[in-house]
Amino acid sequence: MSLNSADHQQNTTELHNFQFELFKSKRFSGSIKHLLFTLLLLFFMRPVHAQKKNEAYQLHIRKTNLEITIDGVIDEEAWEHTDVAKDFFMVLPEDTGKATQPSEIRMAYDEKNIYLAGIFYNHPPGSSYYVQSLRRDFEFGKNDNFLVFIDPFNNQTTGFSFGANAAGAQWDGTMYNGGTVDLNWDSKWVSKVVQQDDKWVLEMAIPFKSIRYEKGVKEWGINFSRLDLKSSEKSSWTPIPRQLPTASLALAGVLVWDEPPPATGINFSLIPYVSGSVTGKNTPDIGTRYDNKIGGDIKFALSSSLNLDLTINPDFSQVEVDRQVANLDRFELFFPERRQFFLENADLFANYGYSTIRPFFSRRIGLDVTIDAGIRLSGNLNENWRIGVMDMQTAGNKGIGLPAQNFAAFSLQRKVFSQSSIGVLFVNKQSTDYPIDTDEYHELYPEFNRNVGLEYNLSSFDNKWTGKAFFMKSFSPDDEGNGYTQAANIQYKTQEWNYGIQEEYVDDQYSAEVGFVPRKGYIKISPFAGYLFYPKSDVVLSHGPKWTSNYYFNEDWKNTDYLNLLQYFVNFRNRSSFSLTLINEFVELQNPFDPTGTGKPELQAGSQHYWNAFRMSYDSKPQSMFTYSVGTRIGAYYADGSWFSLNNELGYRFQPFVSLSSVVSYNNISLPAPSNTTEFWLVGGKADITFTNKLFWSTLVQYNEQNNDLNVNSRFQWRYQPASDIFLVYTNDYLMPPFKERTQSLTLKIVYWFSK
Repeated sequence: MSLNSADHQQNTTELHNFQFELFKSKRFSGSIKHLLFTLLLLFFMRPVHAQKKNEAYQLHIRKTNLEITIDGVIDEEAWEHTDVAKDFFMVLPEDTGKATQPSEIRMAYDEKNIYLAGIFYNHPPGSSYYVQSLRRDFEFGKNDNFLVFIDPFNNQTTGFSFGANAAGAQWDGTMYNGGTVDLNWDSKWVSKVVQQDDKWVLEMAIPFKSIRYEKGVKEWGINFSRLDLKSSEKSSWTPIPRQLPTASLALAGVLVWDEPPPATGINFSLIPYVSGSVTGKNTPDIGTRYDNKIGGDIKFALSSSLNLDLTINPDFSQVEVDRQVANLDRFELFFPERRQFFLENADLFANYGYSTIRPFFSRRIGLDVTIDAGIRLSGNLNENWRIGVMDMQTAGNKGIGLPAQNFAAFSLQRKVFSQSSIGVLFVNKQSTDYPIDTDEYHELYPEFNRNVGLEYNLSSFDNKWTGKAFFMKSFSPDDEGNGYTQAANIQYKTQEWNYGIQEEYVDDQYSAEVGFVPRKGYIKISPFAGYLFYPKSDVVLSHGPKWTSNYYFNEDWKNTDYLNLLQYFVNFRNRSSFSLTLINEFVELQNPFDPTGTGKPELQAGSQHYWNAFRMSYDSKPQSMFTYSVGTRIGAYYADGSWFSLNNELGYRFQPFVSLSSVVSYNNISLPAPSNTTEFWLVGGKADITFTNKLFWSTLVQYNEQNNDLNVNSRFQWRYQPASDIFLVYTNDYLMPPFKERTQSLTLKIVYWFSK
């Protein structure tokens, strides 16, 4: 159960009194003070262990010796002897009754597979189905779909998700943090969807070897979720409040086995690849280059819940390019990891810290150099313990004096209370075999950089209280890399209220060379509060205000910048949305800065800038074949100047085979002379063609006027066997005049998955 009101009031009063005594000291940058604050925050907001809320919802699964054919037609005798999960609860737009679109789920198993059959009735019969495409791992909110969430360890924090949209496109991913799905995980399983006027039917078979579970356990957590766009209805087998996702494992029911699931036996996969590419560059010293590569991955299940992965000479040529963005930020921009090996079970390493304080960021590995090999051990030791170990070796680069480097990470997590966890992280970057062994290059590429720390993730039994607190210490050969960072946040969320506070501190000497920490030497305090009204309306689902403040201080507690946002959100029943934001901002520049990002004269460090502005945005309903979103920003900017931006996204689909989209962004910045007026466009378009759920072709074209870059990326993919692919990728990167540099490449890659 959660903290009662009397306890909460007493805890809040005690915490306030302690904070006052702590903060009235002149300087709040000592590691002891930060650590004490973190531990105190966790103590007063700790969750209380309780029984699983929806444990009464149980589905019994029985072994069958009868054959089941995965054809989307539920006519086998085996389905006649199963329990049925039905009478789903509505989650959206209301969470006070049963779903209006009925669903029925049946499950069975044999020695090799878990079988699931779903019937999703369509009321009124003959109504249209809405899907985005046949592409795997579709976007949840833009497809009629069904998902199953499985918690084999019944620990309410980790698991697996499988599903399909109404056209048969598959969805699969691993689950972490009690309800987040990582779609970068792909596994071998089969499914089939058949559409009829009054219903669509799904059958799937999931091999036991495709998932991880604890031997001998007869009760798993499970829940089923359905989204029906024509009625804007999201439903769930178990009751779930509408402010929470249906993936919340703490609110799942129970899958009861008639006997423990069978042991998986030997689970070994070999995934070799071969690739060839030709690259051309319009510079005399490079010209045309031909490359051939052979490598692959090995996957071996050490147990039914622990996996070992090995990669040798990995190749990531099929990875889609980054989206271009208009860069008007004072600090480094974040671009997500897209390489498959680093994405599987990535939460074990990449989720430590916050979005701007990441001690581990895998995109730092293999920058402009070859990755020779890597190994990863990941999974559950039991229902309470998770482990992750990764080690990657990269080659050196004699041209720039870069030594060979080894990247290692170790993560150990322990579940505490009902859904919370404590984790330990260690990250090491070690440089060896310097091609130019001089003091200059040892200073440029330090011999090592290490991070070690502790993190606590909080989640109360009823999911109303969530939070995080962490402490990380860095180690380097010199004092400049020996620092620490600490941060904590607490958030309370119900259907109506959402409020909380976050504090951060990053020491100026803190260094995470394998992480993402774009800003150092600051203290940040960020409170926020929001409220939603739920009117009795056939048009508006909810609306309400939200206030957010971000205040930054240097290590002497001098305010260097702040951002105040007053927002109003309107969410419509048809799933469209509107928002209006008022902006109040102050910046005292700590370093020279060009607000246009185009190389114009920089504003001086120490100069102070105040401005007000507003933003507005609207996203259309996803049910339409034609979708759009529009946003604008109007108001003042640096040096008493102004900044106007207009952003637009358009989409049209010929479902389920063709999806077209475009992005247009316009920025107009006016500053005093000599910068004057700067304007630039960012334009992009994408065509995504899914001939079948195994044959795909996508082309992305982007032009960014801010840096005069035109980029084309076209990718053909044929999944000729489960988890086995042929890729043909064309890339054209053109830095237009005055740069006049152009690089083109064509790559063919063949991957095959052997498994035993």
